[in-house]
Amino acid sequence: MIAIGCACRAACGITLYACALVLPALAIASDLLVDPVRIELSPQHPSAAIHIRNNSNQPKTIKVQAVTWSQLDGKNINEPTSDLVASPQAFSIAPGRSQIVRTALRRAADPEHELAYRIQLRELQPQSAPGLTPQEVGLRVDLPVFVQPQQGIARPQFAWTVSGVPGKRLQLTLHNLGNAHVEVSDFSVYVPGIDKPLTGEFVSTWILAGQTHSWLLDTDPVDPPSGGRLRLSAYTDAGNIETELTLGPP
Repeated sequence: MIAIGCACRAACGITLYACALVLPALAIASDLLVDPVRIELSPQHPSAAIHIRNNSNQPKTIKVQAVTWSQLDGKNINEPTSDLVASPQAFSIAPGRSQIVRTALRRAADPEHELAYRIQLRELQPQSAPGLTPQEVGLRVDLPVFVQPQQGIARPQFAWTVSGVPGKRLQLTLHNLGNAHVEVSDFSVYVPGIDKPLTGEFVSTWILAGQTHSWLLDTDPVDPPSGGRLRLSAYTDAGNIETELTLGPP
């Protein structure tokens, strides 16, 4: 469950969208609670329910849309789809009340690869005058939806590389060679034998099946080692990773 509202912004220090993707649970006072924040579907279980509760003292109007989710050159691409449905597509929640949104897959699962979608939740401002289109305000949450393949269980497969970049920087790259996504929540890079990290990242990143993502990392005030080995410690939704990498040339 995740709580969405002003308190979330203060606690996270990041956007509501990032809050929804980073935090599996957030037990603080807020306006709206959404549960779950990630949906797993399969040929055996092609539907799910999303619970949204309004903890504020004002009614809330929410728009819901299902979209495909793909990636190109590290960028997320979302397109409206009829493969995944969500109902109701728009509703109002009175103060202290809840709403259930049901989502279901309308196509067959892929034979071998995980499918990725998002359920987009957008809060609409009250309509100020008849005939005017309500504008999006406040809540902006994209809930990941993953569909397991018809055969077996989809899993990511990691291929990490690291290279030096002029200006005391490293470029760390993850090639996801598997047939499922991976969420990298944070990682640190170390020089073997030294406990203090050389560099790292603490923002959640999703890499879909068959995609690649690179992080450009500052190492000031220490120059990256000119050769040899580095140690990577990463936390992902597929398990923790401890591995050594060979530093490549710029």
